[in-house]
Amino acid sequence: MPKPVNTSASRREESPAAATGPVDKALAVLDALVQPDAPHRLADLAARTGLPKPTVHRLLHTFAEAGYAVPGPGGTYQAGPRLLGLAATALAASSELRLARPVLDDLRLRTGHLAHFSVRDGAVAVHVTQSEPSATYRMPLTAGGEVPLYCSAVGWAMLSALPSPAAAELLGTEQLPARTARTVRDPEAVLAALPAVRERGYAVDDEYAEQDVRAIAAPVLGPGNRVAGAVGIVGLTFTLDEESVAVLGPMVRAAAGTVTAALRGGAGALGIVRGQE
Repeated sequence: MPKPVNTSASRREESPAAATGPVDKALAVLDALVQPDAPHRLADLAARTGLPKPTVHRLLHTFAEAGYAVPGPGGTYQAGPRLLGLAATALAASSELRLARPVLDDLRLRTGHLAHFSVRDGAVAVHVTQSEPSATYRMPLTAGGEVPLYCSAVGWAMLSALPSPAAAELLGTEQLPARTARTVRDPEAVLAALPAVRERGYAVDDEYAEQDVRAIAAPVLGPGNRVAGAVGIVGLTFTLDEESVAVLGPMVRAAAGTVTAALRGGAGALGIVRGQE
C-alpha cells in the first residue's frame, strides 16, 4: 500500500514556515511529536515543522523537563505523560465522543468493519475515536490520524453537509495531490460529486486515499445543522466490496443520524471542529 491514511503533511492549510512566534514554534513541535509514527528523530521533527534543529532540540529539552516529551534511544522523542494526560482528559470531557462511542461499537458489530468518528480541522479530517474488530487484517487508521477531505469518505461526507461556497473554498482551485491512481484530483469534480452524496446521505471512498482500501461515511450534524463530524467504516476492498456498499451505506447513514439526534438532544456542538463553515 503506497501511502498511509494517517499523514500530517496536509493537516495545516498554512506552511510550517508560518510558525514564527515562540508559541507557534512550540505548538508546531508538539503537533509533530504526537503524530502516529513515534518515536521521532530530531531530524524528522525539524523537517516536519520546518524549524532549525537547534530550535527543535531546545523546545524538546523544555518539554522533557516538564513531562510533555520523553527522550528515547538514538536521540528519539515521543509524547510524555503530561501530554498524554492532557489528551486523555480532553477526550474524557467530550460529551460528543461519549455519545459516538456506543454507536461506533454497534456499527462495528453489525458491519464487521472498523468504525470511526472524525472531525474537520481546516481541509483535513482527524480521526478522534474508533471501534476496531478483531480481524486478521488491521486497517492503517489510528485515533489522531489525519486524511485530506478531498480524498476520504469522511471528508466528502463533511464537505457535502457544508454550504457549497465553503466546500469550494476548502478544496481550492489547484490540482489536488494524488494519493493513489484513483484519487479525484480536480476540485470541480469533487464538488460535482457532492450533490449525489448529499442525496443518498453517505459518501464512498473507492481507493481514493489508499490503494486496496474502501470506506463509507456519513455526516454528523449538531444544533443549527452545524457540521460536527462524520461516522464511517473502513475495510480492505475484498472485504468491503462494491456490492456490500449498497447494504452498509444506509447503516452508516443511520449510525450518523443517531449521533446527530443525540447531539441535538442537548450535548451541544462539537467544540474541537475548526475552520470556516
